[in-house]
Amino acid sequence: MTSSPPPGAADQQAGETTASAAAEGVGRPALDDAGDRSLGHDPLGASRGVRSPAHDVLCAGQVFLDIIFTGLPSPPALGREIWAEGMGSCPGGVANVAVALSRLGLRTALAAPFGADAYGDFCWQILEEEEGVDLSPSRRFRGWHSPVTISMAYERDRALVTHGHPSPIPYDELIGTPAPCRAVVRSLRDQPEVWPTLARQDGALVLADVGWDPSENWSAATLQQLEEVDVFLPNAAEAMAYTRTDNPDRALSALAEHVQIAVVTLGSDGAIATDQTTGETVRVPGLATDALDPTGAGDVFVAAFATGTLAGWPLEYRLRFAGLCAGLSVRHFGGSLSAPGWADIATWWSETGAADPQLGKAYGFVTDLLPAGAVKPVVRAPATIGLRPDR
Repeated sequence: MTSSPPPGAADQQAGETTASAAAEGVGRPALDDAGDRSLGHDPLGASRGVRSPAHDVLCAGQVFLDIIFTGLPSPPALGREIWAEGMGSCPGGVANVAVALSRLGLRTALAAPFGADAYGDFCWQILEEEEGVDLSPSRRFRGWHSPVTISMAYERDRALVTHGHPSPIPYDELIGTPAPCRAVVRSLRDQPEVWPTLARQDGALVLADVGWDPSENWSAATLQQLEEVDVFLPNAAEAMAYTRTDNPDRALSALAEHVQIAVVTLGSDGAIATDQTTGETVRVPGLATDALDPTGAGDVFVAAFATGTLAGWPLEYRLRFAGLCAGLSVRHFGGSLSAPGWADIATWWSETGAADPQLGKAYGFVTDLLPAGAVKPVVRAPATIGLRPDR
């Protein structure tokens, strides 16, 4: 038996959106051209030519339907029911990094299995029609349902419950020979995959992260895959576990023996990185921010670092920009749709960065990156899927 909702708790959304989007229960309307889909700013525009590949980045992995409950009065307890003040729904999993890349203006393709169900329809629509992610490398599969994650945000952290099944086919079979691109973003898996190597042989930069090992075996075979990786970006816990070290700096040094650029993210403490080609090691502190939901912040960091790497920025700028974008994302609920766009970055600079002498000195380079004119704002996670307007 369920209780009645408390006053004012029903149907609150997890983030801001436009009035029309709120009425229709979806995000930004579908757009017609690639320029609009990148929200009006292309950080790689100066380097594009007639021989440039159609895609800047190819991502691969599973897309989850993320349902986020916010404003919980307490953690859930057995035998009790609690009401959340807000709710957001959006694509998750690999969609987090794909959306973040697209919102920063990179031409992004995604290879993922999608279930032939309403959840799959919703995620496909958001990614392709509203966020401008090219899903031509993806496929729909009948009889395979979309994986789902329930996230319960509480006291600046979250608890997750997930149900799903492995991809119905290997990613090597799904992708085959990748189309030309500037970079691929992947997660290291238990078994090596061929498609990233093929892309690298064709000139693509390979950026990789790694997930938490639920077995906690932290197999050394995983690090052997770094032979085919150019940039590796684990968080501190993952880096220390895989390298058998007791602090992030030692973990970074160990990873640098395997990969050209190693980055270790430190959560609210910032990030450290080393580049073997230049011999430099950089540490940047985290940005103070009002964190509401950390879901997807690591993926946003990867996307922003990839953007700076492809644009040829200095290592320090890449770390600071990635930390800035991740910091902006945790101000909102909703994984992929919490990722910032250039309008968010411009607003942060005008309202916060430029007003603080220390931030202004550390992040002054942002002024050279911002678009000259106005750019379209991004939208946040709607409360539900397929909400129909009043008739």
